[in-house]
Amino acid sequence: MTLFGDGLDTAVQKAFTRPAPKSAPVQMRYLVKQLKGTKPVAQMLRISQRTVERYVKDQIKKPRPDLAARLEREVKKRWQPQIRTKARQQAATTGGIVIDTRARIGYTAPIGSTDEDRLRHLTVALPPRYAARLFEAQEQGAPEQRLREIAAEGLKEVYFQDNGRRAGQLEEVRFTDIEHLEFDL
Repeated sequence: MTLFGDGLDTAVQKAFTRPAPKSAPVQMRYLVKQLKGTKPVAQMLRISQRTVERYVKDQIKKPRPDLAARLEREVKKRWQPQIRTKARQQAATTGGIVIDTRARIGYTAPIGSTDEDRLRHLTVALPPRYAARLFEAQEQGAPEQRLREIAAEGLKEVYFQDNGRRAGQLEEVRFTDIEHLEFDL
């Protein structure tokens, strides 16, 4: 599970205009339609093709908890692609992204300043360029650490440096021990 990747996905899913399918048979039929067959769905979910067929025919209705989680994640990943794209585009060009976090945040600064890491609860609106960088990195399959670095750069600029009005010598912001992280568009 990736904290930042899942957080970005959840933020985009708030833009959906219709709820994603809830029951396992309906989810399975949706995936079969999207992937054009039961075999690719079976391979993706790591179950047998026959099991997929049983869900499609309503012969099985309640999956195991681990399969239910995989099924829901895969459906939401493919649900309403145009709306997902539009929400990301709007955040990346005009709206920006809001990050709400409770984490240990510190920074590297010149000697004599208080650069001690400490637990902070921040809710900060990052400009569109950071939303664009986060979404672009996520689409390219960037590791969790890279997404964390981009968010830390945004916090450094907007929160710590107040868009260039203070803390000009601040070098690097560290973002660790994340207790809570949520994004909103």
